[in-house]
Amino acid sequence: MRVEIERRFLAAPEVLTRCQSGVHIRQGYLHTDDKNTLRVRRAGERGFLTWKGKKQGSSRAEFEREISPDTADFLLRLLPPERCLEKMRYRVEHAGLMWDVDVFEGPLAGLILAEVELQHEGQPVTLPPWVMREVTHEKRYRNSRLVGRRSPPRNRAA
Repeated sequence: MRVEIERRFLAAPEVLTRCQSGVHIRQGYLHTDDKNTLRVRRAGERGFLTWKGKKQGSSRAEFEREISPDTADFLLRLLPPERCLEKMRYRVEHAGLMWDVDVFEGPLAGLILAEVELQHEGQPVTLPPWVMREVTHEKRYRNSRLVGRRSPPRNRAA
């Protein structure tokens, strides 16, 4: 089982000038509680089923398996709309690291999150100029907490 180590940030719209070709993602949450998240995702032409464990610092256990796109679509159709979200994901390189920039759609339109996966929690990260503030430890910016919202979380000072 792999350990996911990532930091997440609110991103300014200026990042969109660096976003060239992205992949459309629709994901839904089959189960979520304080210790477990089970998600199904359709990312472009691929499907995934992912379990994520409890977050500890910037890390958590993750188990992901590719599933057929038809299976992903079937599972997503079983979920009510308030358990799903849609976004475009772009990959943007900065200072030797690859960032995932998520531009949310639907009720979350206007929200742009950028995350970077790390090799270890203490790994230094040179922040791009389009990063506004870190939200790694703010639960309200987790995708599993964003589903069902009628608008993006309000940006308040950290």
